[in-house]
Amino acid sequence: MGISRYFDESLITFFEVDNQKEALQNLVDLLDTSGKLQDKEAFFQAILKREEIVSTGIGIGVAIPHAKLKGYEDFFIAIGIQKAEGIDWQALDGLPVRIVFMIGGPDNFQTEYLNILSMITTAIKDEERRKNLVKANTPSEVIAIFGDL
Repeated sequence: MGISRYFDESLITFFEVDNQKEALQNLVDLLDTSGKLQDKEAFFQAILKREEIVSTGIGIGVAIPHAKLKGYEDFFIAIGIQKAEGIDWQALDGLPVRIVFMIGGPDNFQTEYLNILSMITTAIKDEERRKNLVKANTPSEVIAIFGDL
């Protein structure tokens, strides 16, 4: 099974935020509203703590913030797309971030977590896919861009 099995239209948003923390808060709020989070503040703090270690801005306009916590049974992914010029994320390549994949889930399934990361990074290496994601206007378009991946 591919990465698209983790996608849900209700967890995809198009945001106009000015900074990294706002983007993170926006995605955490989306996850909380959808019922994915057991403790919104604990999850948000785990996301922030991870960002303090090293930026999750992996380059090419993409960031993959993530947190794994006890008590979760399944992984979930929220996607945020910034239509404007992007967000300063202290990314590895110095470029602003326009596509954010926020991953959350259980702390004891490292292999599945690494597979999710691998699937996302493989999918977003495709420049045409990244361009199409930023052009997308609806959550269903975003999911369709990933096709059967």
